[in-house]
Amino acid sequence: MQNWYQIFPRNTWLSIYAWTIFCVLPFFFIFRSSSSTEIIAGIFLLGAFFVAYRFSFSSKSFLVYLWVSVEMAINMAMIFLFGYVYLAIFLAFFVGNIRSKVGFFIIYGLHIGTTIAAIIYGMLIDFELYITQLPFIILSVLGVILLPFNTYNRHKREKLEGALEDANKRISQLVLIEERERIARDLHDTLGQKLSLIGLKSDLAGKLLNKDPKRAAAEIQDVRQTARTALKEVRELVTDMRGTKLEDEILRIQQILKAADIDFVFYGSAKLDNTPLLMEHVLSMCLKEAVTNVVKHSGASRCTVLIKQSPSEILVQVQDDGIGFPDGNPLIQGHGLAGMRERLEFVNGQVDIDVMDGTTLNIRVPNVILYQKAEGRT
Repeated sequence: MQNWYQIFPRNTWLSIYAWTIFCVLPFFFIFRSSSSTEIIAGIFLLGAFFVAYRFSFSSKSFLVYLWVSVEMAINMAMIFLFGYVYLAIFLAFFVGNIRSKVGFFIIYGLHIGTTIAAIIYGMLIDFELYITQLPFIILSVLGVILLPFNTYNRHKREKLEGALEDANKRISQLVLIEERERIARDLHDTLGQKLSLIGLKSDLAGKLLNKDPKRAAAEIQDVRQTARTALKEVRELVTDMRGTKLEDEILRIQQILKAADIDFVFYGSAKLDNTPLLMEHVLSMCLKEAVTNVVKHSGASRCTVLIKQSPSEILVQVQDDGIGFPDGNPLIQGHGLAGMRERLEFVNGQVDIDVMDGTTLNIRVPNVILYQKAEGRT
């Protein structure tokens, strides 16, 4: 909404000096009249027009159309009485501010119709007056036809740009939330595995303290080393979110399974060909979570891991001979499996669970080939 002293349209291709001329020029046409009554009527109409123009910007609903109707009537009167057609330019700019599509086209059509009809009627009455300013009248009619669309489209574009800016802010917020949740999951998985290993080795060292002090000391040394490794991984995770390779993860899970007295069997190859680091990182985190669940909840004596890369997908299978899920229902899942599914959704992967003679977890992701430039080419 404009301030009380802003009677000129904003953001137009005309400067404020041109609009000032449009405001002063009607007095020249008014004072050309020899009748004092016509002069007073002209001044009154001009003042009424700018008052109505001001209220057009501040009013809402049907009052807008009321004030616009008053302006169109005054515009026709100024054309009939004094041959001044340029108030139509003011009105043309305002018509473009009408947000309702139906209201815009109705007022737009009425404004064009009343302006052209008034000009034709004026030319029939005083042809010489209008013929002397014919080029300016033609420009005014073109302005009445084109300017409302220019203003209307500009407001529409500004509205879309505002909506786009709000959407971008919302997307930024969602990305920030997702990134925080991802970091939280990674920290949980990284620390969870290492803390589980520390707990297992600490318990084992406590049991061996009196029976085999040397082995107990070795286990305590492993606890120290695991704590250092956990601290190092957390620092790397927080500083640059370094990706984890499956080859490195296989060594870690072998260590934690050995500490839990669970036999480890591995099939396939942990070295993937031309696989993006992001994809391998997601698989490594899912493998870590799966093995951590085996150690914590399965009560298994054996854990088998299979990694197989085919042209269409990469399969990571984790199988144990433990107790399976409560009541045999794999739908009863903790936060670990839920986080696994969230990670896999990010790379269009999936996980399915088979409970029979233990638990088999199948993790599948599309085999996305990392593009590499051929060496030696320019």
